Amino acid sequence: MAPSQATDDPLADFERREITLNGATKAVHVAGSGPAVIVMAEMPGISPHVARFARWVRDAGFTVWMPSLFGRDGAWPAAEEGAAVFQRACVSAEFRAFAAGEASPITAWLRALAALAHGECGGPGVGAIGMCFTGNFALTMMLEPAVLAPVLCQPSLPLNDPAGLEIAAADLAAVRARLEREDLAVLAYRFAGDNFCRAQRFAAYAEALGDRFRPRVLPDEAANTDVPPFFARHVTTPHSVVTAHLIDAAGQPTTAARDEILGFFSERLRR
Repeated sequence: MAPSQATDDPLADFERREITLNGATKAVHVAGSGPAVIVMAEMPGISPHVARFARWVRDAGFTVWMPSLFGRDGAWPAAEEGAAVFQRACVSAEFRAFAAGEASPITAWLRALAALAHGECGGPGVGAIGMCFTGNFALTMMLEPAVLAPVLCQPSLPLNDPAGLEIAAADLAAVRARLEREDLAVLAYRFAGDNFCRAQRFAAYAEALGDRFRPRVLPDEAANTDVPPFFARHVTTPHSVVTAHLIDAAGQPTTAARDEILGFFSERLRR
């Protein structure tokens, strides 16, 4: 069911925890039981659509850990508020919005969160999914041994280099070596006409990771056109595969992508 139009999500079915790691404290919304999955929000934050996806993960039998990285938690994505969140994130020291060849500093905190979540939830390891601004973070999180199931949804950084990868070359080599050594894979999703995550980026991932990188490119016509104001004004191409542009109906490519992601988590985290 789609989130209610123009209504904030109170996130009342999540436990809000203040978690301090590496000297930094952030709110993390936790729900469910079973192996942990880190759900990282797209711009402009933990919207009702992001929370809906997190609930799907929870209902599939996982403990969702949803960190608050930017924006107002639960907010319906208004155009002006969302644009302000985006502008602040672009100049924040925690992110590298315009720099290829290096990871955002926030990924060190997220790796520590994955280790904590694994310790609390058990199981063989942790899943991680990033979207848009956080899309590449799940790949860098593979430097943490607990992370076994990384998913990259429309990874959009760096914003100024369509073929750029937001990870250091040495770290990328370490990730590829681990993928080969442990027989792991990276799932990635984008719409064909997405201006924020273009074909050049997926080609760069494929060159760097080989057949361990498993891309999925959805047709533009599969995108939901009934989107919140932030997306209508500032994201003018199909973009958000499992959130705002998802059509929750049988036979829809975006629904199939969601189900594939849930199946990927189950395959990797329930061994």
